[in-house]
Parts: sequence; structure tokens; C-alpha cells
Amino acid sequence: MINLKDYKDFSEVKHLMADMWADDERINNEFKKYLENDSRVLLGSFNNDELVGLIGVIYESIDELELKHIAIKSNYRGKGICSEMINEYIKTKKIIRMKAETDKDAVGFYKKLGFSIMSFGEKYPGVERFECIFLTI
Repeated sequence: MINLKDYKDFSEVKHLMADMWADDERINNEFKKYLENDSRVLLGSFNNDELVGLIGVIYESIDELELKHIAIKSNYRGKGICSEMINEYIKTKKIIRMKAETDKDAVGFYKKLGFSIMSFGEKYPGVERFECIFLTI
């Protein structure tokens, strides 16, 4: 994994972020936050020099963070890339607590990784959201 703040092809990063949002303005705003805010880290995973996935985190303290964004190219999904990225980051950075917020569709992914799941209930009209917490201690 590499820090995408140092990656030269910003258009490729933004293209991958488009899997999360179709709105160019939102993509640009989120990407800008990663470039300008030292508490945010955007990491990429590569396969034969092709950017195939990314995770974005926001540090709350030196060993606690929020997993804010995940994107994997469609033809690489289901191959364990995101799980590897998250697990590698937790181990190499000695993260004690990682949290994420997600929808019903992704709860199973977080459960498989060992996150504890708690429902927020219907956070938005008709949309149930979940808090996912991973503790290493």
C-alpha cells in the first residue's frame, strides 16, 4: 500500500472514488480533505502498477481511527483486497481501535473481519445505519 497523497495520477484516484459518489464536486471535496488534512490518510493497493483499491482513514488519536472510505475496482471485488488493506494497516500502524459506519449491505464484511456491530437504527428516513468497532486489545 502507498499513501495516495504521494501518487502522481490523481485522476485514477478520483476515478476509483467515483465508485462511492457519482457527484464530481463531492469527489473533489473529499479528495481535497485528504490532501490538506494531516489527520486523514488515503491509501492505495496496486496490482501490476494498477490502482485497484483504496481505504481512507481519519485519525482520532495516535492509535484510534475511523475507517471513512473504501473503494475497490469492480473486477477486483471479492478477492480479499480490502480485508488485506485493513488488516495490514491495523498491524503496521499498531491501531488499537478502528471504527466505521455502514449500511446493511456491508455489515457482513465487517463481521467477517471481527468488528462488533451495533445498529444506529433508522439514521436517515428508510435507511438503517450501523456502527462497526474493531478492538485489538
